[in-house]
Amino acid sequence: MKNTLTASLLCLAAAAVAQDRQPLWPNALPAGAKPVREAVWDAKSENGTVRINEVTAPWLEIVEPTAAPNGMAVVVCPGGAYSILAYDKEGTEPAAWLAAQGYKAYVLAYRVPGQRDGALQDAQRAIRFARSQGATRVGIMGFSAGASLSARAATRWATPSYAPLDDVDTLSCRPDFAGLIYPAYLHDGPGQTLSPELLVDGQTPPIFVFGNQDDRYASPGTLVMGSALTAARVPAEVHFLPRGGHGYGMRKGNGKIWPTLMADWLKRTNR
Repeated sequence: MKNTLTASLLCLAAAAVAQDRQPLWPNALPAGAKPVREAVWDAKSENGTVRINEVTAPWLEIVEPTAAPNGMAVVVCPGGAYSILAYDKEGTEPAAWLAAQGYKAYVLAYRVPGQRDGALQDAQRAIRFARSQGATRVGIMGFSAGASLSARAATRWATPSYAPLDDVDTLSCRPDFAGLIYPAYLHDGPGQTLSPELLVDGQTPPIFVFGNQDDRYASPGTLVMGSALTAARVPAEVHFLPRGGHGYGMRKGNGKIWPTLMADWLKRTNR
């Protein structure tokens, strides 16, 4: 009985976050993708967070602006160590926040677990899709592993990750701006230097970075990325607080601080 109730509640949670869900790859997935199966929602989701344990057929959850539309869009990448997706805490909740500022938000359910290459394909495709819908500017933001994915999308946009499949793939996948909130996996180079997969250069778009010193997953990477952006003369804003931990989304502690800072940065960057 308990398992049935848990499953029912989870289904209700999944339905609650669904607004306008679009398949990211409506016709075919890129070469090498795993066989498609139904998404696996975590029946043991903890701390009031809706989690997804497996995605093989990525989708976009489209959240329309609830304030006067500004014509811009943001792809939102939930975190979860490239193993799961913290779908509401780091996906639909930030999307609603963006919508309240006039942005059209696209929550990206990218491929997990353990599909880093596929996740980058999904992120590049999502940016192209948002652009195909008429957005004047398209950004990307993420949390933890989702911030890692956003950083990869912002620095590897000139490197094709898949062969074009349709007209959407003729559009640019370079984001116009990016936000990295408690970003993981940015300091995987020798001696905790910048991860070699991140190609920061003069063509990297403006980036907002937020982290804190007591975050063992993101602390070094926040500073390493800030230094790399400065060296490449990329317009960047980096906030590094002494305390806050990891995985707070917008719910508590530093989750009440970064949204104000980023909202101001978005206005200045996109005016």
